[in-house]
Amino acid sequence: MDPWEPPSLPVAEHIRTAASLLLEAPEAMFAEVDAAVFADPDHPMANDPVIAAAIRRNNRANLVHWAEANVRDPGARVPPNMSPEVLIVARDFVRRGLDADALHGYRVGQNVSWRRWMTLAFELTSDPDELRELLDVSARSIFTFVDETLAGIAEQMERERDELTRGTHAQRLEVVSLILEGAPIGVERASTRLNYALDRTHTAAIVWSDSVEADAGLLEKAAEAAGRAAGARPLTVVPSASALWVWVASAHGPDVGELGAALAALPGVRVAVGPTAGGIAGFRRSHLDALATQRLMHRTAAAPQVASYDDLQVVALATQDEERADEFVARTLGDLATAPAELRETARVYLREGSNTTRTARVLFTHRNTIVARLARTEQLLPAPLAGRGLQVALALEILHWRGGE
Repeated sequence: MDPWEPPSLPVAEHIRTAASLLLEAPEAMFAEVDAAVFADPDHPMANDPVIAAAIRRNNRANLVHWAEANVRDPGARVPPNMSPEVLIVARDFVRRGLDADALHGYRVGQNVSWRRWMTLAFELTSDPDELRELLDVSARSIFTFVDETLAGIAEQMERERDELTRGTHAQRLEVVSLILEGAPIGVERASTRLNYALDRTHTAAIVWSDSVEADAGLLEKAAEAAGRAAGARPLTVVPSASALWVWVASAHGPDVGELGAALAALPGVRVAVGPTAGGIAGFRRSHLDALATQRLMHRTAAAPQVASYDDLQVVALATQDEERADEFVARTLGDLATAPAELRETARVYLREGSNTTRTARVLFTHRNTIVARLARTEQLLPAPLAGRGLQVALALEILHWRGGE
């Protein structure tokens, strides 16, 4: 029998119905797949917000691709998904030095999707013959789709690996990765291979775009702007299709104001700047702190195009244990934590401006009387009076702000 013989009409209709249900309310499925893929804290991409976001887009693209195909032609062979989202993740994996083992997340997503699909199948029919055929046809379709998509990605990774090994990128990434992992690599040897003096003072920056199709030219211009703002030629490494890792060796880091002005002409590009520190240890520490800054910026659309670790250090430290940070915010802010965003932002700016209503009104471009009214409402929502608790409330509001108002 042809393994791709069309299913019976009743089963075809069940498949179309189930696929339509997935497309009507996909967020629950997306969230479940993402949670499973990133459940391992040691996942190689879990701590890189740009690549993690690309993987999430990829998960969505795969689920929608398969479901839409089964709405059009239930049970038919679904062609592999070689969309831009998928190819970008393949390139990113190779640029981070990963091999095909990194594709294990696809199998995790497949298993989660299959369990959800079986639940839908048992809800749609109780006829044993229909159910048997429905599960058989669905398993054939899902597993073949994932197998063929993985094969296509593996081929793309090989092509990308061949391209990278012909240039200097692979060498730079290899050396930088060793430094970031704390490997015992000599300073002189590493400096020679990078053509960058590691025995000086460094400031790291991460340049990235949230766009699926990031403009590499704009990322390079942002890296050059970071170098000019620090008065030094930057070292750049390409860790993914949507990001650059940057270091500048100078006595001070990039001037954030100057860098921000330059970024105004580079739409969609954002920069997280680490602290300035000395030697190879400072090279590593500054990058890790820039990464922590990037994670905070990535979580809120209200973040400026450029931010420095020096500005966000307290929030970064306070959110290393996310569960404890959540408890602190809830306990400190009470009902204010879920109040309208304008109330929280007014209180946050007010505390930042030294509890001065006039300066707060100027920063927010809002009449002073409106600020006073909002602060009065804030006092009603807090579990305890603001007086004497400004530091705790300010920190809780900053955490909430930089975590996207969660």
